[in-house]
Amino acid sequence: MEIRNQICEALNDLSIPEKAAFFPKFFKTGKGEYGEGDLFLGVKVPDQRSVAKEYYAKISLEELSKLLSSKYHEHRLTALFILIYKFEKTKDKDVKDEIVEFYLNHLHYINNWDLVDSSCYKILGRYAFENQREDLLKNLSDSEEMWHKRIAVVGTMHYVKKNSFDLTKEFVTKNLKHSHDLMHKANGWLLREMGQKNEEELINYLNQYYKEMPRTCLRYAIEKLDEEVRQDYLKGRI
Repeated sequence: MEIRNQICEALNDLSIPEKAAFFPKFFKTGKGEYGEGDLFLGVKVPDQRSVAKEYYAKISLEELSKLLSSKYHEHRLTALFILIYKFEKTKDKDVKDEIVEFYLNHLHYINNWDLVDSSCYKILGRYAFENQREDLLKNLSDSEEMWHKRIAVVGTMHYVKKNSFDLTKEFVTKNLKHSHDLMHKANGWLLREMGQKNEEELINYLNQYYKEMPRTCLRYAIEKLDEEVRQDYLKGRI
């Protein structure tokens, strides 16, 4: 039996019917919504991580491609967890190169916010940082595809963790007025994380842009600031 089939069986065994019924609403799978048509088994994320940890060393990228192209959300997320484990466990530069190329070649299937947010900075963001390959993220930030833009900005999380903020600010500014609230949330989230590392950087950025930010982005960005300062931004007193 293919390793992929063993993984699918393991996930099927962990399926919870109540979750399978709830997830389509939570991930907006209705007609015209961002997750339209996605299917769910009803497997909790910790269980998917456990399956990924068990099988990551056994499955080839060729088989993983089939898992990542599945119509089931949990198959794709588990595939991404496997890819993260493969990336983090190897010290071989060629293997890392191959994994990043695989990731970029399968962007079509990284098509919901949890799939993006769980994987992009741990694989693509880290690789870009360690190899001075900011162009990989910049190309995605320039894409017309919303998920690509989100991969780019969330991918800079690795930079933020390393106290490098310029790329985050560049991508947030470029897509500050994007039409989708999932970009507003991502932009605000990354600004908030930047503020956690360096509040002065966040304040300086907010003072320049907060009046033109979508409200959701602003609320996310200022969430960890002192309440009085938060209110000053929310009420436009700065």
